Amino acid sequence: MSGAKFRRQVRLGPFIADFFCAKGKLVVEVDGDSHAAQMEYDLRRTAWLAREGFRLVRVTNGDVMSNLDGVMEHIAAALPSPSQS
Repeated sequence: MSGAKFRRQVRLGPFIADFFCAKGKLVVEVDGDSHAAQMEYDLRRTAWLAREGFRLVRVTNGDVMSNLDGVMEHIAAALPSPSQS
């Protein structure tokens, strides 16, 4: 994906990111059904990440399983262009 490297399960402050691209300061969260029960936690995490200058992309487990190409396009679009990184 344009040379971007992602790490899995990365600690960022008090939170764990599902996937993290340091070069693009991009966090990708894959949300399953359990996230419906933790909306307040997700809002706190999203606010903290934004304050720290991270960009966040959320995708669902269902999308990953049924539309991986679309998920990859969505993530690629969120990465900064080479001139921005």
